[in-house]
Amino acid sequence: MRETKYWTWHMAAGVVIFFLLGLHMLIMHVGGITHLFAPHGGEATSKVNSLYRDGSLFFLTTYVLLLGVALYHGLYGLRTILFELTLKPAVEKAVSVVLLVAGLGLFGLGAWAAFATHAIAIAGARG
Repeated sequence: MRETKYWTWHMAAGVVIFFLLGLHMLIMHVGGITHLFAPHGGEATSKVNSLYRDGSLFFLTTYVLLLGVALYHGLYGLRTILFELTLKPAVEKAVSVVLLVAGLGLFGLGAWAAFATHAIAIAGARG
């Protein structure tokens, strides 16, 4: 039953990734046409538009959410693939612990970077 719950979260994470990456593609790659989240005109990747997005709480939230669900989806998928090798239970537990620690470490690093970028954008926007 426990594995079913994790697999359900894995599938839900895939759906969230689909929508958040779709939003990313719309903003970053079609942004020149739509000017979505590019209030200063021009390219979506221009410095002023990038600072605008980095200073937005909406984008901070979506960046951290995308980071979390992508890490969970990818690392749980890797764990599932490795477990199909019919490893010994002790090795399976070690693999789970290593992936959990790596995932938490990468999430911490990525979240720190998102919050730091947000703080820099806010400070830069004020002068």
